[in-house]
Amino acid sequence: MNSDTTDPGGLLAMDSTAGYTDAAEALVEQYESVSFAEVHREVLHLFPTRPAAVLDIGAGSGRDAAALAAAGHRVTAAEPTAAMRELGRARHAHHPIDWVDDALPELPRLTARGERYELILLTAVWMHLDPDQRAAGMAAVARLLADGGRIVLALRHGPVPPGRRMFPVDAPETVALARAHGLAPLHLAHREDPHARAGVSWTYLALHAE
Repeated sequence: MNSDTTDPGGLLAMDSTAGYTDAAEALVEQYESVSFAEVHREVLHLFPTRPAAVLDIGAGSGRDAAALAAAGHRVTAAEPTAAMRELGRARHAHHPIDWVDDALPELPRLTARGERYELILLTAVWMHLDPDQRAAGMAAVARLLADGGRIVLALRHGPVPPGRRMFPVDAPETVALARAHGLAPLHLAHREDPHARAGVSWTYLALHAE
């Protein structure tokens, strides 16, 4: 697809994982420089307190998956970028994490497994999907949610780093997509960027079945 006014910079033509392979080692160090508790401070109270089945979509370095596994949860980490997945697997090899090569919007491997999860995390993931992919992705994620489970999204706002594929995302659109699949907002919070990057901020949105 050529660049035009509806697709600035040819973002739609890029893969959603663009820019992650070459920068994998640096990104792992960046992700691991901030703790799980700090990144998720707005929503920690919504996470299961007893051992639960947890799915981390776009698990990156495995920081969150490792923290959740250490807390006694049964954690599946889905990461489509092979370099990130292998670095995360090696870094957190002492934790019982089930690493899976799978990606939004369809999540075909996870869907084929037929498993459902009590907590699904999408941290710094949603902005990599264009509007059509977000619609398909919400349907896929909703199918993976266990009864009584919760989905927690961290929506990134701000400038797009060079070589990355990102689109504007916001809470109202995400809530509307969720409602179309029987999900309702449970919690909404805004915060600054934990890495203190200029112009970057976050919305944390928790969803549950209506």
